[in-house]
Amino acid sequence: MIETISKNKRVMIIAGEASGDSHAAKLVREVKAKNTDITFYGIGGKNMREAGVETLVDSAELAVVGLFEVLAHWNTISGALKKMQHLLRTEPPDLLVLTDYPEFNLRLAKTAKECDIKVLYYISPQVWAWRQKRVYKIRKLVDMMAVIFPFEEIFYKKYDVPVRFVGHPLIDEIHVSADQKKLRNEFMLDNEKPVIGLFPGSRHSEIKRLLPIIVDCAKQIINEKPDAQFVIPVASTLKEEDILPYFKDVELDMRIISHRSHDVMSVCDAVITVSGTVTLELALLKIPMVVINKISKLSYFIVMRTLKLAHIALCNIVANKRIVPELIQNDATVDKISNALLNLLNNTEERNKIITEFDTIEEKLENKAVKTELSDLLIDMLANKVVSHKS
Repeated sequence: MIETISKNKRVMIIAGEASGDSHAAKLVREVKAKNTDITFYGIGGKNMREAGVETLVDSAELAVVGLFEVLAHWNTISGALKKMQHLLRTEPPDLLVLTDYPEFNLRLAKTAKECDIKVLYYISPQVWAWRQKRVYKIRKLVDMMAVIFPFEEIFYKKYDVPVRFVGHPLIDEIHVSADQKKLRNEFMLDNEKPVIGLFPGSRHSEIKRLLPIIVDCAKQIINEKPDAQFVIPVASTLKEEDILPYFKDVELDMRIISHRSHDVMSVCDAVITVSGTVTLELALLKIPMVVINKISKLSYFIVMRTLKLAHIALCNIVANKRIVPELIQNDATVDKISNALLNLLNNTEERNKIITEFDTIEEKLENKAVKTELSDLLIDMLANKVVSHKS
């Protein structure tokens, strides 16, 4: 049962990346549908603005990954952090909602605790994967963790952190506007020719680091599949102009499509993609993929010293097995990536095996027996119905 709350409650909500922007926007819409007296402001992108959030900083300015990449953008990131910290101190909201983006958000959580502001953290930092000691900081700074994987709830309960499993947002967010044939016709793709997706990520740093490799893979693939067609989705944090320069003087049968990522995914026979949430989206749509990643040598060295998992693709992590190929760092070569992609197109047995394995993932992401509604949790916290904070 949702508690009654007083009018004009203010919620600061933070999403530093494209996926967080989408998930936070959905949360805001669901809360507003239940209570129109709650206002939201903070950091976000296009989706959050459309949901009615006053975005004081655009999340596109903050979406970088890797140690050196963060250092290169530190002035921008630091400026945004100081701006939000100042607002927490001078105009404290009734609740701070943090979405993913841990290094930034845990600093904000510390300021919120100093100001006695309640903190709801949605989409956990991957403390179960690496740097597990962060769980002690989370226990000290966060009033409630809203987690999207069932195994995360088990993990946090082990460390006595208030936690609720709220289900994975992708279960409700995957929407395709038409069947594959109709969408291919709409995108002017030939139904008789293979369609390959090139998914370079949602961050400017990912584009700079990985798109040149992906473009070279596409050029190599057309040597084997000269009739191949290519589609590239543009994330909400990017513009088509961010993508086009990498294809200058490259002859490909290619479509660059904005604001329709799930439709773009659904028309593909196979995809080259960065790691992250996109791998779950592709798995739920039953699209075989090759997952790649490459960061600076120092960043990779640091990550590998603390990584507790055998996989980097979320679809593989959820399945707890290697369903789709992962090619990272020194293995993320044009030859290896291209060959892995071509195998997905040519090897029917391997392709069908992967698609069958994808069927198990949705079952693990949705467990209604233990699921708490996230919007209800937020409203209950505003009504002071909060689990006592752990110290």
